[in-house]
Amino acid sequence: MGDATPPTREPDQADLVAAAVTAVPGVVGLHAGMFGEVATYLPGHRVAGIRTGPDDVTEVHVTLRYGSPVRDTAALVREAAAAVTGGVVDVTVEDVVAETTAP
Repeated sequence: MGDATPPTREPDQADLVAAAVTAVPGVVGLHAGMFGEVATYLPGHRVAGIRTGPDDVTEVHVTLRYGSPVRDTAALVREAAAAVTGGVVDVTVEDVVAETTAP
């Protein structure tokens, strides 16, 4: 009988960007855009809120916690993502949520 655990996979760059960005203070999570159109599609899963383009620009869409300085937090998000990608990162703050509605 074979082992029932699925094989582990190496994280994709989009997974690494997502982890780095969501670790930034003030970031509640990634945001897939108004119609869920911002995502990276990988075999077996989707990384919402991260999109890479053919021009080596990475788009990161986030939701911030109310009270977090938007420009400063966006700059930290850009730095965190650029540390992973080594390229240009565009950050869009899609939403701001109150402490009581944040996960």
